[in-house]
Amino acid sequence: MFSVCPDKLRAFITEIYLKMGVPAAPAAHLADTLVMADLWGHSSHGVMRTFWYGARFASGATQIAAEPHLVTNTGPPLALDGGDGIGQWITQTAVDLAKDRAATFGIAAVSVRNSGHFGTSMYFTRQLAEAGMIGFLATNASPAVPPHGGVEKLIGNNPQSWAAPTGLETPFILDFAHSAVARGKIYLAREKGESIPADWALDADGNPTTDASEAIAGTLLPMAGHKGAGLAAMMDVLGGVLSASAHGPDVAGPYIADRRSGSGHLLMAINIASLRQLDEFTNEMQQMITRWKSSRRQPGVEDILYPGEPEFRHEQAARATGLGLPEEMMIRLIEEARSLGVTSDPDSLAFQA
Repeated sequence: MFSVCPDKLRAFITEIYLKMGVPAAPAAHLADTLVMADLWGHSSHGVMRTFWYGARFASGATQIAAEPHLVTNTGPPLALDGGDGIGQWITQTAVDLAKDRAATFGIAAVSVRNSGHFGTSMYFTRQLAEAGMIGFLATNASPAVPPHGGVEKLIGNNPQSWAAPTGLETPFILDFAHSAVARGKIYLAREKGESIPADWALDADGNPTTDASEAIAGTLLPMAGHKGAGLAAMMDVLGGVLSASAHGPDVAGPYIADRRSGSGHLLMAINIASLRQLDEFTNEMQQMITRWKSSRRQPGVEDILYPGEPEFRHEQAARATGLGLPEEMMIRLIEEARSLGVTSDPDSLAFQA
């Protein structure tokens, strides 16, 4: 592992995107979303994706200069068209609109069409919690799981995120997709030559499999059976169908360089102060969390953490001792950056206590 300074890494990724022609504000914002994902321990959505997005910029599948614009503007509910632009920048626009409308009306819902992959959902819902609101974000993704009882990839592993203020060091944040396991764990098992649990995936014929290669050729299984499949499908309804975006197998993932995403989202904000005093709400959130933490723990569990706390702890540790990233990945990133004229080396990005 290579210990990186987060601020230097953010500046480095920003410079890469500037060289690709991305305007300054979206370039810096996109870089921040990637670095924050790594800081929170979600490296699958971190800087390893830098050139995945870059390939889409180069092909024109993502329009780097597109600016989102309102389609409907009727008060608390809004419809936003992203123009096939950068998903993170489009979703940030939705967050800013939702905060403003919820402050005025008490609640807001922003339906987003013609967007793209926006990285980690909690980057956006966290902002609403920090503004004294409850935030919700749904999106749809490329197909990964079958409908309950089926064998074809027709539903994306569509995530949902919720966030609420706590008055503590970090908000209460949920951010999860709906498969039994992350797809990356199956790829890792294949690389190691290991078997996988039989409840992770189906082979191409729809049979449970413990073979990682067969699982990759087949489909992921949703978590909790029909419940997970239903939740994933509902996120497609909210993010895709409601927003007049693509849905199901018509959505393209960020690793497909030359196909427009078609992704859509639904962002909602509830202004807590419109319903009750914010400090009363956060006091009761703290009471709930205190009960959890003071309850009996399972053997081997040192501390009961509330949602959002693991990411906070990971970030604090990474800022104190450096962000650990795979050395091979960092070398590849630096080499690819040099092809754009962005010169750097591991020492210039290294963390210094």
